[in-house]
Amino acid sequence: MQSNSGTRLNKFISETGICSRREADTLIEDGQVKVNGQVAGMGLRVTADDQVTVRGKLLRPKPQAVYLVYNKPVGITCTTEQHVAGNIVDAVNYPARIFPIGRLDKPSEGLILLTNDGDIVNKILRAGNAHEKEYVVSVDKPITEAFVKKMASGVPILDTITQPCKVRQLSANSFNIVLTQGLNRQIRRMAEYLGFNVTRLKRVRIMNIRLGELKVGQWRQLSETEMATIESLLAGSSKTAEASLPKSGNAPRRARPAGEARSSTPVSRSKDSKSAGLRSSTAGAGGKSRRSGHAGSPPRDGDKRPHPKRGQSRRAK
Repeated sequence: MQSNSGTRLNKFISETGICSRREADTLIEDGQVKVNGQVAGMGLRVTADDQVTVRGKLLRPKPQAVYLVYNKPVGITCTTEQHVAGNIVDAVNYPARIFPIGRLDKPSEGLILLTNDGDIVNKILRAGNAHEKEYVVSVDKPITEAFVKKMASGVPILDTITQPCKVRQLSANSFNIVLTQGLNRQIRRMAEYLGFNVTRLKRVRIMNIRLGELKVGQWRQLSETEMATIESLLAGSSKTAEASLPKSGNAPRRARPAGEARSSTPVSRSKDSKSAGLRSSTAGAGGKSRRSGHAGSPPRDGDKRPHPKRGQSRRAK
C-alpha cells in the first residue's frame, strides 16, 4: 500500500463520484478517511484490494470501463432517459450503466458507441478534435455532380456554412460522406438545402471503428486492437472546451455533448475489453441478459437540443 503502485488516495476517492479531488484532500486532512482501518495521510496510494472508508462509509472502487459498438436500428432514441419508449439503454440491455457517445437521430441507423467513460466521450465529441464519422446516405432522386461538389465544399445551414468534407457518389441515388463536424441533423439539412430528401442514413464508421458485419440491433465490445488505436488517435485530443475555441475573437457558447450528461469521471480501460464477440439475444427467466438490442415500439422524440453554432460538437445527422 505504501509503494508507488496503485492510485493516489484523493484520486481514488474522487473517482467513486462522491466528491472532487480537492474535497477529497480536505477529507483526508480532517482525518475522515481511513485505509484498512487506519487514518490515512496525504499522498497515500491505494489499490482495489484496500478498504477505504470516508466518514465510516466503505467506498467501492471505480467500475471497469465498458466500450461497446452498437448497430442502432431505425426507431431507437439515443437517450438514457428510460421513461422514453425505445430508448437506447433498454435496447442494448447491458447489465451495467452505460450511455451513448453522441447521437444518431431516431430515423437514422448504424454505428454508435456506448460507454461508462465520460473522459473518452468528451475527447471524441469535441469539434476541435476533428475525428471522422462516415455515413452511407440514400436520397429521393438521382444525384448530380453539382450536388456532390456542393455537399463537399460547404452548405449554409443553421446560420453557418458547413466545413469542407469528403463526398463520393455510390449509385444513382446514394453517396458516401465523411464528416468531422457534428451539427444538428447536419446531413439531412445539407441535402434538404440542395433540394434532396434523405430516405436512409446509416453511419458505418467512427474514427477507426467500423460497423462491419455487425447485424442491426446487435452490439459487441471493442477489441484490444481497436481500443489501442483509439487511444493513439485521442492522444493529442482535448477533453475540454478549449479544443473548440478559436485562436482569437469571442469564444462560442459551450454546449455539453450528448452522452456526457451524467458522468464526466475518467475511467480506465478494462483489461477484458479484448472480448469482441457478439452477444446473442438470449434473455434468462430471472434477470437481465447480455444480449443484442432490438427496436421495440416506435419511441417518442428525444429532447430537442439547441442548435449548436460553428465549431461546436453535436450530432451530425
